[in-house]
Amino acid sequence: MKVRITRKFAVARNISAFELADPAGASLPAFSAGAHIDVHLGHGLIRQYSLCNSPGEQHRYLIGVLLEPASRGGSSAMHSLPEGTLIEIGVPKNHFPLSQDATHSILLAGGIGVTPILSMAERLAHTGASFELHYCTREPDRAAFRERFDEAHLKGHTRLYFDNVPLAERIDLSKVLRDPEPGKHLYVCGPGGFIEVVLDQARQLGWNSASVHREYFTAAPASGSTDADGPFQVKLARSGRIVDVGAGQTVIKALDEAGVMVATSCEEGVCGTCLTRVLSGDPDHRDVYLTEDERRANDQFLPCCSRSKSPMLVLDL
Repeated sequence: MKVRITRKFAVARNISAFELADPAGASLPAFSAGAHIDVHLGHGLIRQYSLCNSPGEQHRYLIGVLLEPASRGGSSAMHSLPEGTLIEIGVPKNHFPLSQDATHSILLAGGIGVTPILSMAERLAHTGASFELHYCTREPDRAAFRERFDEAHLKGHTRLYFDNVPLAERIDLSKVLRDPEPGKHLYVCGPGGFIEVVLDQARQLGWNSASVHREYFTAAPASGSTDADGPFQVKLARSGRIVDVGAGQTVIKALDEAGVMVATSCEEGVCGTCLTRVLSGDPDHRDVYLTEDERRANDQFLPCCSRSKSPMLVLDL
């Protein structure tokens, strides 16, 4: 659908917020806390951005975009768009929803990862749920939407941490996560390294994996073995066709060269757009999208980044 950028404004160093609305003033499709939208930026470039306004709002969508120095085009394209521009977006999708059974929610955000976390906090505050929010950035001027955390409904639940302060004033994850009681749920979003540290601490403290939820914005270090980049084959179950995947070549690239199109977006194993069903074979999962349980099931993988531990994968294509 088409939306107009009705407002563009800075919310932190190198982070701009974009307010999107229907050109005719109609209501936008409803969304739930933690949802994101696909933004189509032309020339096949699609990027995902989390909605950070209150889920109760249908007159606008609000996203925050960090201008990445090493951007592959998405963030720089967004930052170049002025107010009034019409852009194409997809309807909201949610791979990072709040649990309806939580008795208490711990929200942990690092950097630009605050965007879905902020929407979650708005929802939890609106419903009177028990929650706490911890937001970590390098320094105060990098904390996006900082003024919103001073609003009455969020202020008592929120604590901000900065890396440019004495060690004693920084976040102590062992204290934040020390009581993994039944009913508690943990949500974390931010850079890959930040998420991995939080997940590792949660595991050490005995958190149940079903109560820990994460969403990556960028890929973490590859989880597969670095010496397993040799050639293999994929078989397309619907036609019986076999496609060779070369050493160091992605499955997506091999399929594309063979004339088989699979929808992609991030191409880093983050967004899940290219998720493909595996009928047989042993995938070498290198994404940050699937949960540990989904990886163990070995019945799906992301061909944009993952490979094969077996000589052949049979795909539902």
